[in-house]
Amino acid sequence: MTILSNHFKLITDGSELPMFAFTLKPGIEHYTVFDLSERLRDRGWLVPAYSFPENRQDLDALRIVVRNGMSRDLADLLVADLQRHTAYFDKLTSPLPDALGKSFSH
Repeated sequence: MTILSNHFKLITDGSELPMFAFTLKPGIEHYTVFDLSERLRDRGWLVPAYSFPENRQDLDALRIVVRNGMSRDLADLLVADLQRHTAYFDKLTSPLPDALGKSFSH
């Protein structure tokens, strides 16, 4: 899980609602939460990326809603895909072509 804690900062921790919102840590410049959301779709994950409203337009986040019946095995698969994609993005030497703009939105 270390690779994920090096990349993401939790905004919500799931203690009140079965939902996790998180953003990229400062210093990650080669990709955005929108790029990660798009890549997670390659295995069917629907992890929406959002821009916050006017008073926090500086913050973009991903949101995962944990539905009733989600198993530990399924959670492990999601974490593995997050790790796979962050490892891919870490190998980039320059931003993705659409990284300066929002490449994907729900």
